Amino acid sequence: MFEELKKSLDKGIEYAFMNAEKLAQSAKDLAKENKLTKEEAKKLYEYLLKKSEEAKKTVEDDLQVLVKNTMKKMNIPSQDELKKLEDRIKKLEALKKAPVKAKTAPKTAKNTKANVKK
Repeated sequence: MFEELKKSLDKGIEYAFMNAEKLAQSAKDLAKENKLTKEEAKKLYEYLLKKSEEAKKTVEDDLQVLVKNTMKKMNIPSQDELKKLEDRIKKLEALKKAPVKAKTAPKTAKNTKANVKK
């Protein structure tokens, strides 16, 4: 019983990662073994295809979370963090290159002609 269960699980995992062509062939083989009608075989193929896509999506999502968490633990910056740093550097470089306006000394009352006594 346990061996049959393991074989079923292994087969399920194998189906999850098959491409559509191999999945179609497996559905045909299963349909033949179990004496299914064409309609039942088609439903079986669609079911296997749907489950395969769901399994791939789940694995992909889980893998993305795992990689993100691993990168965070290793202090590796994300693409977003790198982009923000690049933007900050560009702004700082632009400020550095911007021409500095010459400051003029404010005129005081002593320097004007009107205040000069004759």
